[in-house]
Amino acid sequence: MARRGVAHVPEGRGTFTTLSVLDNLRLGAWTQRGMSQRDLAHVFEFFPLLYERREQQAGTLSGGEQQMLALGRAMMAKPRLLLLDEPSLGLAPLVVREIFDALLRMNESGTTIVVVEQNATLALAAAKHAFVLETGRVVLGGDAADLRENESVRRSYLGY
Repeated sequence: MARRGVAHVPEGRGTFTTLSVLDNLRLGAWTQRGMSQRDLAHVFEFFPLLYERREQQAGTLSGGEQQMLALGRAMMAKPRLLLLDEPSLGLAPLVVREIFDALLRMNESGTTIVVVEQNATLALAAAKHAFVLETGRVVLGGDAADLRENESVRRSYLGY
């Protein structure tokens, strides 16, 4: 799947905790036949903190830094499709904003992004198209802006 242009950032981040930040990013580039300095600079442009911590062991990073690393590792694969599972889980609001800003920038540059996210307000604010799932089945789907205005969605998922 990775060779076909699909990258995945799992819930819980999935970083290689005993490896350095730089080595984690190198692993993300394996389908590209090695890490280019240009791609690495691109990740560091998105997440300058990773540059500062590039020699640090991934397991010593905070949860937000590990999420940035997991996303950076996925970026190194130059995916056409990026799958994320609960990217905001357990993160501080400022870090969540940084992660979602990065996702929006990636999407604007042509990467298709599929996010599974329990924070409906956040997900609907970032998405162009969305689906609402209840007990594993799709109950609503459509333009995210329309779903934000849907009375049932507002009452059940957005709290207003």
